[in-house]
Amino acid sequence: MLTLQFISYNQIAELSSAERINKLLGFVKQEKIVLLEGRLKEEEEADLIKKTMEDIDEKFTGIELGVVHPEEKETSFYKQIQKILIRLLLGNREGFTIIGPANIIQEIKKDPDKIQLFMKDSHPSKPKTSKKSSKNK
Repeated sequence: MLTLQFISYNQIAELSSAERINKLLGFVKQEKIVLLEGRLKEEEEADLIKKTMEDIDEKFTGIELGVVHPEEKETSFYKQIQKILIRLLLGNREGFTIIGPANIIQEIKKDPDKIQLFMKDSHPSKPKTSKKSSKNK
């Protein structure tokens, strides 16, 4: 069964970087796909990848990570200042981050308008064997 775990920005806002990473990895190690409101800081993403590499074993094979961050084109100076002030007051809640176990997610493809999550086939199909009819002479 596939489980999506939504984590709002409020759930991680007061956590330290290490606590954020541990919380996210905890869900991923339970084979849940995490949908995080907003995004991690660049340093936190790097630390998440580093921690993941340290934790890889036979059961936990790593993570796939994708960030969708909408970018507005040609916004006015006033809108840009407003956006910066809101981000300073409320945190970086724009966009969302997907983190999932590498043994479930094959690939995350993104472009400005959509994100595609390709899953690995958990039940590979068995090759079909053909039955040859034997003829009696």
